[in-house]
Amino acid sequence: MRGWWQDLTDLVLPTECGGCGRPRTALCAECRAALGGAVARRVRPDPAPPGLPAVFAAVPYDDVGRSVLLSHKERGALGLAQPLGLALAGAVCAVLRGETRLPGDTGARSGVGGTQDGPQGRVMPVSLVPVPSSRAAVRARGHDPVRRIAFAAAGELRRAGVPARVLVVLRQRRAVADQSGLDSRQRQANLAGALEVTAGGGRLLGGGGRLVVVDDLMTTGASLAEAARALRALRMEENTGAEAVRDPVTGVVRRPVLGCVNAIGAAVVAAPPDSFEINRN
Repeated sequence: MRGWWQDLTDLVLPTECGGCGRPRTALCAECRAALGGAVARRVRPDPAPPGLPAVFAAVPYDDVGRSVLLSHKERGALGLAQPLGLALAGAVCAVLRGETRLPGDTGARSGVGGTQDGPQGRVMPVSLVPVPSSRAAVRARGHDPVRRIAFAAAGELRRAGVPARVLVVLRQRRAVADQSGLDSRQRQANLAGALEVTAGGGRLLGGGGRLVVVDDLMTTGASLAEAARALRALRMEENTGAEAVRDPVTGVVRRPVLGCVNAIGAAVVAAPPDSFEINRN
């Protein structure tokens, strides 16, 4: 487990650039510009898992993007959370600006075009929902990288005038196998029904506003699709004014809590380069 003094050392005495390895800087100006200056774009894996919402990514997962993510995630360079959060905030803004539905999309239209008015015209914040890491992974790394980046992104959004919050409302309801080495279909099967909303999460999610599932990296899209499924599956028996729906994975019939079950988008820091190419056609 990392101590506070290690976090402070990362911030004050960085050993090398997390992007290119240049000494005596946590992130050099060139790598910072490559990470934070990119325009977020719509990405989609091929094949796309059923139920995958519209996903926007800040950078391709190669060169600087890959190096910085790995430095933060696996090597504990916690000072990189801020520039990664800035990149993720750009992807969230792209979600909020809206998206064009692409041929072959398997998920419902996200419907995320900006913050949503609440009761009496109150503007509701956009809610960033991190894809949860397993407890074992958090223990091994000494931190939760996705959650840390999500909080950094929310801070960047608020500084830019976009009301934002982080809702840590997803958890693993069962153990899953290591995803490395699994293909797209195997990852979907591995994660099917693996996530659920935490106790009390429904109250937070039912308050209105836009939901954006966030992760550091999209590969096959299976994690994002499962997170979106868990959010859409949130039901409340007391909501007698809504039509009951059967969850396609668990088979449980409940009534919807969310005002709009499809008001979900997704944003990531990075995605495979070929997932960007698909959306040029």
